[in-house]
Amino acid sequence: MALSTVSNFARPDDAFRAVVEAHRGLSDEQSSDLDAALVLILANHIGDLDVLNEAIMLAKRRMVGAGQQQQQQQQKQQKQKQQQ
Repeated sequence: MALSTVSNFARPDDAFRAVVEAHRGLSDEQSSDLDAALVLILANHIGDLDVLNEAIMLAKRRMVGAGQQQQQQQQKQQKQKQQQ
């Protein structure tokens, strides 16, 4: 089985909303615990170590990309402040 990166949900917004709502009212620690439990439950459901490893690599790449974008934006804002 290959990792699917397209939405398999008929209503993806509802799926996203369900995950967001599950975190409502939780502390940061509880929210992190929920995320960890959800990941482990879904990883077990997938049951394919190759797919899991591919998903982990994709998630890490996205985190690095997002971190780089944030850093570039902060540098741009600093330059703008210096020019003023």
